[in-house]
Amino acid sequence: MRTLETDYLVIGAGASGLAFVDTLLDESPDAHITLVDRRGLPGGHWNDSYPFVTLHQPSAFYGVNSMELGTGRKDTQGLNAGLLELASGPEICGYYQRFVRQRLAGHPRMDYRPLTRWHADEGVVENTLSGDRCRVAVRRKVVDAAYMSPSVPATHRRRFAVAKGAQVVAPNELPQPGGSHAPPACCVIGAGKTAMDALTWLLQVGVPPAALHWVVPRDSWLVNRITTQTGEEFFRDSIGGQARQMQAAAEAISVDDLFLRLEACGQLLRIHGDRLPTMFHLATLTPPEARWLAQVEQVIRLGHVRAVEPDGLVLEQGRVALPAGTLFIDCTASAVEPRAVQPIFQPGRLVLQLVRLPQPTFSAALVAYVEAHHGAAGDKACNALAGTVPFPYRLADYPRALLANLWNQLQWSQHPPLRQWIRASRLDGFGRLMSGIPEHDTARRDVVARLKALGPAAMTNLQRLAVQG
Repeated sequence: MRTLETDYLVIGAGASGLAFVDTLLDESPDAHITLVDRRGLPGGHWNDSYPFVTLHQPSAFYGVNSMELGTGRKDTQGLNAGLLELASGPEICGYYQRFVRQRLAGHPRMDYRPLTRWHADEGVVENTLSGDRCRVAVRRKVVDAAYMSPSVPATHRRRFAVAKGAQVVAPNELPQPGGSHAPPACCVIGAGKTAMDALTWLLQVGVPPAALHWVVPRDSWLVNRITTQTGEEFFRDSIGGQARQMQAAAEAISVDDLFLRLEACGQLLRIHGDRLPTMFHLATLTPPEARWLAQVEQVIRLGHVRAVEPDGLVLEQGRVALPAGTLFIDCTASAVEPRAVQPIFQPGRLVLQLVRLPQPTFSAALVAYVEAHHGAAGDKACNALAGTVPFPYRLADYPRALLANLWNQLQWSQHPPLRQWIRASRLDGFGRLMSGIPEHDTARRDVVARLKALGPAAMTNLQRLAVQG
């Protein structure tokens, strides 16, 4: 069996893997990188996404550092009007294909292998079409860029039974020519961003709200998208919003109080104002989107679905009758399946996870920078600079995640070269906005000063809230 030698073997050509490789090529100019992925095209789960999906965040700071995504324009109509463009799934797939062609293909230190599986127990990569196998001698590290891979509707395994005659589809199957008869009703199963996208699309294509049913096991807090906008015109919403978030974190007396304060200062939204949400997975909407979804009044809150029948649903807390022939849309796949938190830097191994919530591509790029410039100092030193930020699965998890975010930010502020890299990174989004304030703009300088001044009190109080949770 042939042996391939490489410095880094990166497993997964999704958003995180590509962001890591892109930065490592620049920051470690002597390193050879082998990138393998089981899919035939780069982009990871985006290749399996439903056609009407878009980014949660602006295109302006998603993707890889070396290539812009989108044009930086603002949407002029629709539910995102006035805010920066959101790339669609097909646009993102095309973007990653261009990146591979223009950046990786033919690069003397790059070996990209699609349709390839990594057999860690054997130390072998295998082409899934030809069956060709090759042993890999890794001189530095194996990089697990698939550890945090999301579950998507097109490929996930359903956790409920489907009775004979029930019509259940994934969101990917919705933009298809229908049968000879329209269903009497549509029922969206799931409370996450996928379900919100499906309902929004159904409303936009003309399905009346009265014909829609929505299974919501848990109501969700939502990030107000205006707080994620870059550019000087959004300074009060983005940087000012961060200052308001710090004040809420510093003053909250409980986890529920923290979320209510974040709602009161415009950071968070909820769709149904009479329901106190119990979930926060950082799904991001605009206020018009939240109002749009509130049109759906037939909301089923009886826990998770156990079985789908032609004329109803069996749920944890009872059965609900629905019109015979209802079309059920399975949106239960979770983009944030629980994963055990572990150190990113390990002996001979990197496990890509978040170092800033909720930015996987920035996180992967920063890990690459730390590996290139501080790897020789050892895993402990690198983990101190790039600590894992746990994704919040319960409301009580959020103070701990926010605290880890702030701790990392504090570490980065004490390393001038890393701080400068962050400011220059297109994946950061806000560093240049904060550092480029003119001397005479005292109002904005006061906002930044307030943000920094609130940090210690916020960290102290978040520690207390984390213990409560």
